[in-house]
Amino acid sequence: MNLIEYKHVEVHQLEQIVLQDVNLNIENGEFIYLLGKVGSGKSTLMKTFYAELPIASGAAEVLGYDLTKIRRNKIPYLRRKIGIVFQDFQLLTDRTVEENLLFVLRATGWKDKQTMHNHIQDVLRQVDMENKAYKMPHQLSGGEQQRVVIARALLNSPEIILADEPTGNLDPETGAGIMELLHSIRKAGTTVIMSTHNMNWVEQYPGRKLFFENGQVHD
Repeated sequence: MNLIEYKHVEVHQLEQIVLQDVNLNIENGEFIYLLGKVGSGKSTLMKTFYAELPIASGAAEVLGYDLTKIRRNKIPYLRRKIGIVFQDFQLLTDRTVEENLLFVLRATGWKDKQTMHNHIQDVLRQVDMENKAYKMPHQLSGGEQQRVVIARALLNSPEIILADEPTGNLDPETGAGIMELLHSIRKAGTTVIMSTHNMNWVEQYPGRKLFFENGQVHD
């Protein structure tokens, strides 16, 4: 089943054409690398998937939502099905790990305190961070913070994980741990789309490759 289907899509940013004639079919359970120079449109394409950037022309569907016609009040429902992992973590620095995850659950409509607590423990266990729920972000290493970010992305059982340079700020050993984790998530059935400049990961952890060059995307 296609989770993402783009036909002849054009994307602009500040009235500049960033990507043109993008044709994509992304299926359930794929691991996909987005590869290309800085400024080649990798992050731009990811932002279109969760309706952060509009589609200028063409046909674009993500998780059953037509991105050319999506209403503003439907965008939160689309975003609940997509987990986002940023390079720079974007954790709330004045809250503990558990409070960071609680914030997301409350924002997406969860109500029962015990259910939320149990669910947070479950996702932290998935990323080997169950003993760090009481820690503040500054008390964690970069790799631990990235694991918390992945836990946050998993909270609403997304169908797609978008990871924008998730190992960019990490040493090779810590980065390898994050790659193992992302691949285990993919094996559990979630599609993972990851931008990277690290060709070692591409060789060590197989996946489909999409190349970004001259405003085009190709296999």
